[in-house]
Amino acid sequence: MAAVVSSSVPDSTSSIPTYHQIPETKYELDWADLATLDLSLFDQPGGKERLANQLFDAIQKIGFFYITNFGLAQDQVDRQFAIGKQVFQLSTDEKLKYRADLENGGYNGYKPLGLREVRPGVNDNTEIYNIPKFIPELERSHPDIINENRQEIEGFARHIHDHVVGKLLVLFAIILELPEDFFLQRHRYDERSDCHLRYMKYHHRTPEQNQTLENIWVKGHTDFGSLTLLFRQPVAALQVRTPEGNWKWVKPYPGSITVNIADSLEFLTNGFLKSSIHRVVAPPPDQAEVDRLGVLYFVRPEDTLELRPVESSVLERLGYNKTTDGSAVGITAGEWVKARVAKGVAKEKPRSEVSEQTIIGGKSAKYYD
Repeated sequence: MAAVVSSSVPDSTSSIPTYHQIPETKYELDWADLATLDLSLFDQPGGKERLANQLFDAIQKIGFFYITNFGLAQDQVDRQFAIGKQVFQLSTDEKLKYRADLENGGYNGYKPLGLREVRPGVNDNTEIYNIPKFIPELERSHPDIINENRQEIEGFARHIHDHVVGKLLVLFAIILELPEDFFLQRHRYDERSDCHLRYMKYHHRTPEQNQTLENIWVKGHTDFGSLTLLFRQPVAALQVRTPEGNWKWVKPYPGSITVNIADSLEFLTNGFLKSSIHRVVAPPPDQAEVDRLGVLYFVRPEDTLELRPVESSVLERLGYNKTTDGSAVGITAGEWVKARVAKGVAKEKPRSEVSEQTIIGGKSAKYYD
């Protein structure tokens, strides 16, 4: 389904080579059955309510879903892939000038390849470049390739936040029978939070490396914030864990964004909205030699928001109104993100040997095989 072209994102001006997505795998994998929300319905009479009902049904099964008609044309999305590709083609010395302060919980900037030990003697295969919100409090230096395309990148990121994330946050408020702007007021663009646009590169591995890793590149985990948006990535590698504990592949449908619920919404709803467990595995054989480039947008609540369960008649009716281990009373969104980032790069056991990790305030993060 073709996306609607948005006029809010400036046209490209730099001569970056056009990015072409590779073909999807020809293998018939065990795909997850996920709902698709057509955001073009949002502004139609009764559309928000219909989408909220659809989303309510979807999240009863699994915290992953697709959205279509999100106001960006495919060439606008591909431009971001093209910029990300150029970022990772910079020399290591150049990229390290913009290294994120990961050890102290800082996530913006460059995360180098191989920083984390995923199995004894085997390090991760990811490079990451995170671009924070374009507000004065979060200004930082970037490579020339980003500075030269700043207007386009900012327009893209703001469109996602205002016209995609904003609509989803309204739908969650409707589901919980809260004022429509309830979550919007806790995810304001101009307030300090760790929302960011991400370019991410998974370097392909050899068959021998994959065998050592049992084909698991990133162990099952949840994301830190409210929502994660993954723009279509045709290299099949993402899997979601079902409530029954099975792993299903997430299909990269054309013209779609894959969305998953993350920790903060689980805390704020006392476990009603479940933070989705997912992992990254070795792609099927016909994509095994390809580096997997990704463009993502991570949504985080404002740093000062305490992750205390909201008061909602829906949560009360469904039995999610009691303060339980599913809440994070006393912990703010900013503290939770910073602690999870720092723990993620701590030189402790290899990730393969960790099933649960204490983060902050007695709260833990779990990891799954």
